[in-house]
Amino acid sequence: MISPIQLLKENWNYNSFRPFQEEIINALLENNDVFGLLPTGGGKSICFQIPALLKPGICIVISPLIALMQDQVQHLQQKGIKAIALTSGIKYSELDTLLDNCIYGNYKFLYLSPERLQQDLVKERLKKMNINLIAVDEAHCISQWGNDFRPSYKKIRTLRELKPSVPIIALTASATPEVVDDIIIELDLFQPKVFRQSFYRNNLGYIVTQTLDKNDQLLRILSKYKGSSIIYVRNRKSALEISDFLNANKLKATYYHGGVDAKEKTKRFQQWMQEEITIMVATNAFGMGIDKSNVKTIIHYSIPESIESYFQEAGRAGRDGTTSFAFLLNSNNDIRNVQNQFIKVLPDIEFVKLVYRKLCNYFRISYGEGEQSSHGFNFNIFCKTYNLNTLITYNALQFLDRCSVLSFSQRYSKKSTIHITTTGNQLLGYLEQKPHLALITKAILRTYGGIFDEEVKVNLSLIASKVNCTETDVIDTLKQLEEAELLIFKHKLTDANITFLVPREDDHTINRIKPYITELRLSKTKKVNAMIDFVQNEKICRSRFLLKYFGEQDAVDCGICDICLAKKKSVIDPVTIKKQILTLLTKQDLSSRELLHQLECSEEEGLKILRELNEHRIIKINSYNNYQLV
Repeated sequence: MISPIQLLKENWNYNSFRPFQEEIINALLENNDVFGLLPTGGGKSICFQIPALLKPGICIVISPLIALMQDQVQHLQQKGIKAIALTSGIKYSELDTLLDNCIYGNYKFLYLSPERLQQDLVKERLKKMNINLIAVDEAHCISQWGNDFRPSYKKIRTLRELKPSVPIIALTASATPEVVDDIIIELDLFQPKVFRQSFYRNNLGYIVTQTLDKNDQLLRILSKYKGSSIIYVRNRKSALEISDFLNANKLKATYYHGGVDAKEKTKRFQQWMQEEITIMVATNAFGMGIDKSNVKTIIHYSIPESIESYFQEAGRAGRDGTTSFAFLLNSNNDIRNVQNQFIKVLPDIEFVKLVYRKLCNYFRISYGEGEQSSHGFNFNIFCKTYNLNTLITYNALQFLDRCSVLSFSQRYSKKSTIHITTTGNQLLGYLEQKPHLALITKAILRTYGGIFDEEVKVNLSLIASKVNCTETDVIDTLKQLEEAELLIFKHKLTDANITFLVPREDDHTINRIKPYITELRLSKTKKVNAMIDFVQNEKICRSRFLLKYFGEQDAVDCGICDICLAKKKSVIDPVTIKKQILTLLTKQDLSSRELLHQLECSEEEGLKILRELNEHRIIKINSYNNYQLV
């Protein structure tokens, strides 16, 4: 029989296992239940893929992430290993055939979403399969205290009932002690072998920087720490704008988010991996499958929604063991913004009921009907039709999705797109002749950057709201510009898809999931507040703070985070900084930004001393907004 290490070399081209991988594999080969808590980049998939290949039969893999399932299936198929993922878009008739293939076609891996386990057809076919292992990825989703709690994950216990003798492995990269205990109970793991890798990274410094000018701070960081970088931003617009800003400052950058075309995503990812481009500006859609060891800096442009998210994203730096840094940029309003974005927009149970009723009415679903019906869905038109707050409504749909009342899939590739194929001068010249088209066109130009360079996905409802017109007016304007051969306009009526998973029962439907929604609200609030505490912390080593959150109580100071570095520094002598400023200004007039770049102190301390010198009329601000000696 081939050994695990031989299989690793043959299929993955690695000569040795990462920490705990071999121990986990051996425990599974001995038919033990296993719990594995491995940090980002710890190689979790190999832990179940190798033992599954070494044993006769098929491995069932449960994952909530369709993109991750498809990615792993693709990688297995490239190695000549038979694997399949049953995602939500597969028709019933096709599902029947695919499940038969798993029984009779010598497949080694069957990837399922937890929702699939609720289907009788799936359960009946699973009974007939020779299952050798059950792997539960992102296992924290089963816990109400987890970062991405999904009630449908509780249905995974069905597999234990169907196949009581088959070992189960639960894997996650982020779980507090209470989440670990909850996972073991919910999955009914029998005397599991628990493998918990320390999250301590002695080469990774966590830096929280208070700044008034985030873009300037980006330039300072990237000029000091050269090499491969990821900048995480909150939304798509920021991704594009910051990428453009960096390129304008002669730094090679590109951007990545859920709305980028699949082909273009692959191209940009490869350019970054091969270091043709060193900086990737991305939303949290950029994360899955990143196996790049030499990332030097991770920069969070805004505060993430949880420590789990932050820790996973920051952990993508320094995997080669060299000293690397994870920066988090914080400005005056960021704490309030994160509370507004992630806490104040959480729907209560009455609002969830309202959205569900409106949704049923919108698609004319009769009482007692609608199960498994699927509908194209324009989210913005829906919210405008019923005068609903978009953020709270979006979160209500997310709650309904997680509680398996419906499936809410966002098909960003189906959005309307615009690509202006003429020059800016020619377009403006045309608008002078057609002034009735100018207002809407200029709103588009102000809202979407890069629209002259490539096809850009646009929100027609957003444009309409900005100029106080209807979406039809926007479409008419774009069609006229297209007829004049100034742009290419591709109009799509839907940007998402709604599938109702249960019959309509109005309040009765939502009352059944009321406890879950209450827990989701409490859990999300708790996590946002923990993240805010991390940002506002000024005393405890950043690494120790994070490790304590994940249950490691005996951690030592890292020595390289901003808190530890501040303790090492002697107190800044204001007199020395004043002399530096005056010396620099004897040579030339300088802006505050140019001065701060050269001063040996923090931005906050430098600005304070500049204000003091200005108040005492030792220096002044001239008409060019530069400082000069009086």
